[in-house]
Amino acid sequence: MRRPKTQPADGLRPHGIAARAGGWSARHRWAAIGIWVLFVVLAMGLGSAAGRVDVKDSEQMSGEVSQAEQIIEDAGIEELASETVLLQARDGATRTTDPEFRTAVDDVVKAVEATGEVTAVTSPYDSGTISKDGRSALVQFDVRGSPDTAGERIEPVLDAVGEVQDRHEDRLRIEEIGSASMAKTFDDAYGEDFKQAELSAVPVALGILLIAFGALVAALLPVALAITAIIATMGLMALVSHVQPMSETADSVMLLVGLAVGVDYCLFYLRREREEREAGRDAATALQIAAATSGRAVIVSGVTVCVAMAGMLFTGIGEFEAMGLASLMVVAVAMVGSVTVLPALLSLLGERVEKGRVPFLRRVKRGDAAGGSRLWSRVLRGVLHRPVVSLLVAAGALLAVASPAVGMKTQNLTLDQEFGDSQPIVATYNRLNEAFPGGSDPAEVVVRAEDISDPEVASAIAAFRERAVSSGASRGPVEVVTHDERNVAFIYVPLVGGSDQEKAEQSLTTLRDEVRPDTLGKVDGVEAPVTGMVAGSKDFNDRIVGSVLPVFVFVVIFAFVLMLLCFRSLTIAVTSIILNLLSVGAAYGILTAIFQHGWGASLVGAEGVGAIVSWLPLFLFVILFGLSMDYHVFVVSRIREAKVQGRSTKDAITHGVVTTAGVVTSAAVIMVAVFAIFGTLSMQSMKQMGVGLAAAVLIDATVIRGVLLPAVMALLGDHNWYLPKWLRWLPDLTHDEPAPPLPARVAGDEEEPVEAVRV
Repeated sequence: MRRPKTQPADGLRPHGIAARAGGWSARHRWAAIGIWVLFVVLAMGLGSAAGRVDVKDSEQMSGEVSQAEQIIEDAGIEELASETVLLQARDGATRTTDPEFRTAVDDVVKAVEATGEVTAVTSPYDSGTISKDGRSALVQFDVRGSPDTAGERIEPVLDAVGEVQDRHEDRLRIEEIGSASMAKTFDDAYGEDFKQAELSAVPVALGILLIAFGALVAALLPVALAITAIIATMGLMALVSHVQPMSETADSVMLLVGLAVGVDYCLFYLRREREEREAGRDAATALQIAAATSGRAVIVSGVTVCVAMAGMLFTGIGEFEAMGLASLMVVAVAMVGSVTVLPALLSLLGERVEKGRVPFLRRVKRGDAAGGSRLWSRVLRGVLHRPVVSLLVAAGALLAVASPAVGMKTQNLTLDQEFGDSQPIVATYNRLNEAFPGGSDPAEVVVRAEDISDPEVASAIAAFRERAVSSGASRGPVEVVTHDERNVAFIYVPLVGGSDQEKAEQSLTTLRDEVRPDTLGKVDGVEAPVTGMVAGSKDFNDRIVGSVLPVFVFVVIFAFVLMLLCFRSLTIAVTSIILNLLSVGAAYGILTAIFQHGWGASLVGAEGVGAIVSWLPLFLFVILFGLSMDYHVFVVSRIREAKVQGRSTKDAITHGVVTTAGVVTSAAVIMVAVFAIFGTLSMQSMKQMGVGLAAAVLIDATVIRGVLLPAVMALLGDHNWYLPKWLRWLPDLTHDEPAPPLPARVAGDEEEPVEAVRV
């Protein structure tokens, strides 16, 4: 027998995008589902056919680093990935002049050449790369082929060096390090970390949803829609990459954000539909009310999150622009899916959404839909009874938590900070820097002239080499590689400071501000940007710091305008911004306390980091400001809905917070659990991101939404809905609409009428 299409009850005419979309989707469920499936398949198919363009090195960096990379690209020079083998005596007696040491050097040279993967192998006895104490020496070579893929091809060379080490294990330490081997270390750790996170995130989210709904089908819906949104966005990213190049980091952030908001948006919608049905609504009316209320909240929240993500486009850094655009797209796709295909699925499934019930959880989760959470009811009674005390205590606690952020120190993490003792290459990096200060991360001066062989240019390069050492910025040796046919020269300068980032940056500043102007800067037509790992870290950090103000202003102003338009209240708009900033500040304070000051660092495996990775504060601000709006919009929408029904402000606050407590708690637990997975990963930057996101979401869903928001709104009273006369020309995007009265309930032998609501 054909199932009739659901129709909304008389008197409920949909207004607003969400309500109209939900109504159409419920009436044309197969069309809505088919369109969504077709969209996902087409997006993925077209993306695969178009291929993807990744961010170039010149687009990832800024300042002089970007300028140097552009010169190299324009000249058509492909710098090979350089590698170094450190040979070091294990005891105090062995020296580089000993026969055994010379034999080991010869073995290394022969072994790496035999792989066929390297070129320009140089013995320390030819290049003079022998330490001052005579206990260490360097065999240097380049990896053939593109430096971008050198990390994927370096393993045979590493194995060959390992075999030589095995033959000289007793007296010598023989270890390889370089751009290719470090890239392999990062790729292996990064890939393993995200593989672990990806494999854990979906089962964790599904398990929490199963507890929240108590039914397998209801739990699967949000996860399925989130995954399809992620798949579609992957295809769209490939298409968009031809305009804005993408990156692997953007993929990871997109997956993280997509799973979080995709599940949350469906959760908001699905819980409201179930609540209305439990309250006595028929299926069509419950679905229409969910579309007009939770659906609208999802759209407002989604647009706000998209605006926040768009803030990353103001950084001017290719990696950040890719992350911002990828996040923006997945949020938009998840938002559209939640308000279109989800109503169709709910209409199609009907009561079957309760299939796969877990008997034990059934008793826990059904309850009274209107009664809400008993725990939050008790908390709300205390907060609303003493709003001033609640406000002062909660705000004071969050300000105290945020206070360590005042002294936050940001930097690009060094290898030992990123991995600690978890990777053998870290010990190699430290030993190399100790024996050859700055040798593992030399500054690279890219010199371009009209005629690089001109005597005046050659004299300036020679003067630069001499001044780099005499100025104290380097202890040498300073090497020069010239490409006469390209009119480009490379000057490699080991920086004093080595792995000490602060001292190395001081040496870099000396090169840029003193040595270069007095030598190369005196020759007309010569460009000489200074690049390298230390320069890249400094320029990146400077660019991030310079991006803070424009990103902050853009995100805050647009979020304020959206809140003002969607709630038509100046007060709501202002308080939403303040509360969100407070939760972000608390997250900063927790990060600084744990990862910089080391308070409780051992609990998350973060001992000895001493700094916050430079890109994280701005990234967290954008992500958290956007995600915080999820809960804020959802809770305030419910409070406003109750106020429109005719309730007093205090009753509306109680109703709004208590009835949304379950869904906000479930959504927060999912987000915290997913983000916390990243807090368990080996890379400190990923650990910091996970801890920061998890802490902020937890604070936002509990202290902010459960205590501060109701306390502030209780104190403001009817001023919550204040809109000055001079702003009343603004368009009305509230879209409140009447709902039909609930059917009468029977209590024993008497009918108990239930108050009609406006949504």
